[in-house]
Amino acid sequence: MSLYTMTRSSIRGMLHTLCRPEITGIHNVPKEGGFIVASNHLSFLDSIIVQALTPRDVAFFAKAEYFTTPGIKGKAMKTFFESVGSIPVQRGEQAASVAALDSLVEIIESGSGIGIYPEGTRSRDGKLYRGRTGVGWLALTTGVPVIPVGLIGTEKLQPADTKGIRPTKFSIHYGEPLYFDQLGRKHPLPERRRATDRIVDAIAELSGQERVDSYNQLPPDAK
Repeated sequence: MSLYTMTRSSIRGMLHTLCRPEITGIHNVPKEGGFIVASNHLSFLDSIIVQALTPRDVAFFAKAEYFTTPGIKGKAMKTFFESVGSIPVQRGEQAASVAALDSLVEIIESGSGIGIYPEGTRSRDGKLYRGRTGVGWLALTTGVPVIPVGLIGTEKLQPADTKGIRPTKFSIHYGEPLYFDQLGRKHPLPERRRATDRIVDAIAELSGQERVDSYNQLPPDAK
């Protein structure tokens, strides 16, 4: 049994025991082939939750600092994030972001799943922000099914600007797969925007969040 499988199994068990999550639509996750999970983002723990509860492997981005922090704490963080299949990415650097998307394409084309937050960063007010078009680019580049996911209540597990975790019930809803024509890496920007908006619309139906027609921004101290 791989470290990833053991870690995911352990986290899944803890979530079921401590939080009793409501899970719907899990049958919508493809049993084989590459796929994209596109979710709203309310908590630092969201990626871990999706990775643990989705029946197939899902790779998410994680801040590069989680892999490069020195000392014992840094080593522990790196080991943990590697064990759950996270991919380091340098936030705020365009070249790094492009390379990161390319790495997701490689994972998808290998037949595995990747996870992405169209909002870019977590919502601190609980609203659903306009989607950034990276998810649309991935959908049109690869042509694999996109599984919209709506998380409800995960922000209560670890409220913003706190470090402790408070076990509480939450919900995760997997929507019906969305399909897009495979247009390759170079495709019209309006097509990418439409694909992104369609994905975020599906997430909104699952999460029930209030919509905001602007992009979410990182807090000043996170830049």
